[in-house]
Amino acid sequence: MVRLTVLGSGSSGNCAVVSTGLTTVLIDAGLSAKQICLRLEAAGYSLNQIDGVLLTHEHQDHTGGLEVLSGKRDLCLYATPLTQETLLSSLKFRGKPGWKVMSTGCAFQLQDLRVECFPVPHDAVDPVGFVIADDESRLGVLSDVGHVTNLIKDRLRTSDSLFIEANYDTQLLDADTKRPWATKQRISSRHGHLSNDQAAELLEEIAHPDLHHVVLGHLSDDCNDPDRVVKRMQESLHRVGVRETKVLCAERHCGTMTVEVARRKVKLAADVLVGRSEQMVLF
Repeated sequence: MVRLTVLGSGSSGNCAVVSTGLTTVLIDAGLSAKQICLRLEAAGYSLNQIDGVLLTHEHQDHTGGLEVLSGKRDLCLYATPLTQETLLSSLKFRGKPGWKVMSTGCAFQLQDLRVECFPVPHDAVDPVGFVIADDESRLGVLSDVGHVTNLIKDRLRTSDSLFIEANYDTQLLDADTKRPWATKQRISSRHGHLSNDQAAELLEEIAHPDLHHVVLGHLSDDCNDPDRVVKRMQESLHRVGVRETKVLCAERHCGTMTVEVARRKVKLAADVLVGRSEQMVLF
């Protein structure tokens, strides 16, 4: 069973753990190395357990911890060719990380995990999303994205759980007085970030009754509100008849609870007193 633990998600840094009983990987490493190690420990992991780091793109809030982390232990970094080239020229690694080059659109095996990266629209050199699966569960990961493409919908449609961006509420962004107009335009552009409405529209199109968790990431401190965005997502899910999915927001300054990606199926013994047959229940 795949499990997801978000160590932190926001403009100040992004990092998450995906694990099974055999494999543990990070998705991005945008927190400081110190915070990554502390939050790994708080979640019951250690840096020595990490089998690789899957990189969505090269921006600082997704890669800022790599320089120091590389000096703490040998890391295996998974990146597209352009992302690798950009990081090698912009970062000063303290160690010598190993590199695994990913071909966009192709799947590869990482121990008991099957990983596929797919292209997404964002103002980076070669940004990607991920589908990460084992024999029991399938996690869709959609980080910084300006708009939702048909390819994104196709890749995420059969996910058991989703970790997706919901960066800003349109009304709150419009009313914000801290950000200059040009920054607002960049955020809301087709190569910027997803709004609550865009994320909700995506959910309406790909949600299904067995969707277990939706974890919302990269929420703006100033231009979003956790209660507001959770309510918006739940409304969209209910509109298409999906009512059992749990929606939660990833924290910026601390780790978020570990979630199992798929609903676990448990056999109940037959109730011989009333002649009931063996059943399967979901929780």
